[in-house]
Amino acid sequence: MNKKLLELLDAINEKKQTIKSLVDAGKLDEAKAEKEKLVEMQNKFDLLKDLDDESLEEIRDKAAAGMADKVADGGDGSEEEPPKDAVHEFANAARKRFRVSDDMSEGSNPDGGYTVPEDIQTRINERRDAKASLIHLVDVESVSTNKGSRTYKKRMQQTGFSKVGEGGKIGKKETPQFERMDYEIQKYAGYFPVTNELFEDSDANITSVLITWIGDESGVTRNSIIREVINKKEKTALSGLDDIKKALNVTLGAAFKSTSRIVTNDDGLQYLDTLKDSEGKYLLQPNPADPMQMRLCAGATIVPVEVLPNTDFPSDVSTAKKRKIPMVIGDLKEGIKFFDRKQLTIISSNIAMAGDLNAFEEDLTLFRAIEREDCRMKDDQAFVNGELTIDDAAVTGTTA
Repeated sequence: MNKKLLELLDAINEKKQTIKSLVDAGKLDEAKAEKEKLVEMQNKFDLLKDLDDESLEEIRDKAAAGMADKVADGGDGSEEEPPKDAVHEFANAARKRFRVSDDMSEGSNPDGGYTVPEDIQTRINERRDAKASLIHLVDVESVSTNKGSRTYKKRMQQTGFSKVGEGGKIGKKETPQFERMDYEIQKYAGYFPVTNELFEDSDANITSVLITWIGDESGVTRNSIIREVINKKEKTALSGLDDIKKALNVTLGAAFKSTSRIVTNDDGLQYLDTLKDSEGKYLLQPNPADPMQMRLCAGATIVPVEVLPNTDFPSDVSTAKKRKIPMVIGDLKEGIKFFDRKQLTIISSNIAMAGDLNAFEEDLTLFRAIEREDCRMKDDQAFVNGELTIDDAAVTGTTA
């Protein structure tokens, strides 16, 4: 897009803001007059954009998509249009501040803004999963409604049938009982500034920067939501390996031990990595089938270990000379349910103010991203919210 078009686009966005301010002030007649000017500006933009479509940049984009022959022949428009390039669309949307041109509308969803294309959505998912994440450890369900519920059978101790003599009266037995788990999708959002120089970069650069920011923010958000649900269960104090084995063998028992894992942080890894058996062999070993996967191997107990950075899963160091390390033991897919609305929207402004930032004065664009999800306790007996307390010096390597 050439400089003239970009300047006209900025003018259109500023005109929209002017109209909104007039409407908010109750000056409807003036707003209508300004709207007519907006329509003229938009028509001018559309005409110039049509003429600019065959620019060198567009030709390169089409050539990259295998359409160079069609461009050279001048196509009569009767052939099928080539599939849209999600990266190019996303980058162009960013350059246009994620606005659409239908009158005064800012988007197709209730909040306004730009709904991220599926291809880009997938890249954002990959980005937020690339870092340490709890999301793949829990039960994730995609939903299309803002509220709902799920039905689960209650866990009950069955006692079996009673012996009945000939002609004796058969006793009543308990029937299955059920409980409901309700969910209500919540909105999570944040904004972040971008220098306007970024918009002069290539499509790939713009897309990469935005995906990195959004993906990382989303990943941290989801980790925090899941940790909040985990911490709704009372913490169980652990003092060493024997307590870890008891949690697996007794507390979780046969129902969950086979699918359990230990989820801890860097401090927990340091502790587990120092454990040895009576012959001096380390108990934390790589899985032969997957060397990147660590397992705690202690006698009959063999359990996978999942490690998150301290920044994502922090230890409690509030007690002097003591460090309380999170060590969640169990099957979080049975314990935690995450409802994903799969609706990510972005909107931006180059004239807005947020906090101490003034986008207009500082030549910035402020991006606001919104996603929707909810997380609930599915079965609190499926995991132990463990906390291992050790001397701080044992982890930090300092001396008392």
